[in-house]
Amino acid sequence: MSLRRRRSPGNAQRGKADAKTPQIRRIGLTHSFRCAMDWASVQKSWEKWASANIGSSGQTLKAALLINYDPLRPSRLLSTIAEQEGMKISPIELSQFISFIKRNKLQKETFVIGNKQYMVTSIHENWFCARCLNASKSTGEGAIVMQTSVFLLVALYDGSIGLASRAVASVDQLAWTLNRRNL
Repeated sequence: MSLRRRRSPGNAQRGKADAKTPQIRRIGLTHSFRCAMDWASVQKSWEKWASANIGSSGQTLKAALLINYDPLRPSRLLSTIAEQEGMKISPIELSQFISFIKRNKLQKETFVIGNKQYMVTSIHENWFCARCLNASKSTGEGAIVMQTSVFLLVALYDGSIGLASRAVASVDQLAWTLNRRNL
């Protein structure tokens, strides 16, 4: 019988894990830094786009909302408002809107944003148009909802078909910028 201590494989593995710990931490910091850079890029893109497209005097859109939305992530993670301009939406309204999107019965149901109810009029690959059912203006009001890889962009406009086309082009401009940066 030997009194010499045997080294267990567990101790050797623990030593290896400790050696890897700094590397894992560095990767985590890099990931956090990348996310911060991405978020700064989103904010910069939003501010530039919003200042040129959203407003009351001659601008294409009257309001817009950027929502963090990734249909591939776990359902326990809530969608949040990343940016908004020209409107204030409550968390309850946001939750109801996201539920509408997830149910995917776009042409069978209506959705509410603010105090306006909308009905989907046309559906395309990654976006859809809707018209307001209780519009306060005689020319009508509409919404464009466009999805990027991790965002939903909701834009509201006043007017009919001609202004709707301009609104789609405006929304597509921001979506293109976000998609180009893989956001």
